[in-house]
Amino acid sequence: MVPLAILSRFVRHVLLDTDSPILAQIVVTRRCNLSCVYCNEYDKVSQPVPLAAMKERIAALANLKTLIVTCTGGEPLLHPDLAEIIKEIRLHGMVATLITNGYRLTQQRIEELNEAGLQSLQISIDNIVPDEVSVKSLKVLDRKLQLLAEYARFKVNINSVLGISDERTPDAIAVAERAAHYGFSHSVAVLHDGFGRLRPLSETQYAAYQTISKRSDSITHRANFLLFQKNLIEGKPNEWKCRAGARYLYICEDGLVHWCSQQRGYPGIPVTEYSITDIQREYNTQKGCSRFCTLPCVHQASFFDEWRGRQTLPDPLAPDAPTTSFEE
Repeated sequence: MVPLAILSRFVRHVLLDTDSPILAQIVVTRRCNLSCVYCNEYDKVSQPVPLAAMKERIAALANLKTLIVTCTGGEPLLHPDLAEIIKEIRLHGMVATLITNGYRLTQQRIEELNEAGLQSLQISIDNIVPDEVSVKSLKVLDRKLQLLAEYARFKVNINSVLGISDERTPDAIAVAERAAHYGFSHSVAVLHDGFGRLRPLSETQYAAYQTISKRSDSITHRANFLLFQKNLIEGKPNEWKCRAGARYLYICEDGLVHWCSQQRGYPGIPVTEYSITDIQREYNTQKGCSRFCTLPCVHQASFFDEWRGRQTLPDPLAPDAPTTSFEE
């Protein structure tokens, strides 16, 4: 059940306040304990972002009236102060969520996240048994799912990734069935390249996607399939207004705001210096990468403003883009 206060804030964000982010994903550490072949969002050497810096960035997001903050990585459970970070997000009145590979979950860590006030956690599971592409397997993680089912007081979503190989496609259906067994929600994502664009699905993978989508109890997942993923899987572009940099923010380990995890580098402004002027500029900026974008988090944060006016500023990353300025 969504608390009334959060629901009220969400309605205000959607209907009345286009100058506030709906979702911010913030990297708490770039380091990961795994090395999935298809992933480009980690390294093996980065230190966790210091807690003081994280608190400063969270306060900046609160000043921008951000609704939801998702801790991500790398692997956020490698951060020794993750529970304190979650507490800080909640202290500022924002919804706190977490994306993790699940490997470091224990009863104690789950109870710490409960006490910190975590509201939602997502784990992606790629296969039934580990292989050379990914070790995020049901064989390894099933015990973690049992712990979550027994101890977690927050919502749990299990995400399957399609597009790795035809051989592993039936595994995605098995993962969906296991999620349902534990009473968790389930979603399915399609693999993207280093620019966030779809890697073509085979007929086998497409059939599996349809099967899982029909079984999903997630309204947002079903809507995302109908509005975005269906076209992409069929090789068709989506014509929509991407609000990355405005309604959706991606903050890297250096504290800089980027359009998303696959378009790092722009605008490249510290979140502690990010302003309403920056949000308004990016809200009105066209993104040439959007037509084949596969990132559900950006789709969902942008969708609520689809009915509003057209974006009037050209894509600054396009080769022939003119120099533009924006003032309130």
